[in-house]
Amino acid sequence: MKKTDPPFKAMALTSMITSQLAGGPLAGVFLGKWIDSHYSTEPIFLIIGLLLGLGAGTYGTIHLVRKYTGDD
Repeated sequence: MKKTDPPFKAMALTSMITSQLAGGPLAGVFLGKWIDSHYSTEPIFLIIGLLLGLGAGTYGTIHLVRKYTGDD
């Protein structure tokens, strides 16, 4: 981002990063818990969902920041 960009762009970028870093793991946990309750495999899919959510959130954040900084 340039220094002349309005502050609302910085706030929007910050909220997008926060939502990706928090939303990915939360979605993975809820989906994993739902699958675990369906198939009675208590912690397995919860852990898998958490790890996949962390990976997806991190990948999305890196991709987003590279897009804004021009490193893409």
